[in-house]
Amino acid sequence: MTDDTREPRLLLPFLEPFYRMVTPLAWPLVRFAIGWNLIVHGWGKVLRGPAAQAAQLAKDGMDLGQPLAYLLIFVELVGGVCIVLGLATRFFAAAIAIEMGLLTFHTYWSHGFSWTGRGYEYVLMWGIVSLAIALRGGGPYSLDRKIGKEL
Repeated sequence: MTDDTREPRLLLPFLEPFYRMVTPLAWPLVRFAIGWNLIVHGWGKVLRGPAAQAAQLAKDGMDLGQPLAYLLIFVELVGGVCIVLGLATRFFAAAIAIEMGLLTFHTYWSHGFSWTGRGYEYVLMWGIVSLAIALRGGGPYSLDRKIGKEL
């Protein structure tokens, strides 16, 4: 039986020091990529305004008024900043995973897979990565780790 817990041997062993140095940066990069995109989308909702955002949601079949618009602005803008910083990471990543799951199946599923046809490809990917962040937490380079508490 083989030992599946150890790393595979490198095809180019001279890269080992490089990989050892950069591997800890992988998780903060994932958090940054998701968080930054959320910040941009959340800021767009701020600029659009809660009333216009609520109208867009109603047009997409989610007529829950401005409270939902405010919730999405908060989750995307504040949550995006927190995910980048690794603060309350699991909470906000779980909130984003739930939002993206709802959007995937309620709003985009009927359009098919491809995002170019307003499909669910993009939001499903965001949801899965957000779920992974929620399961993993902020990681070693996070404010959660610095303060010593997380969900």
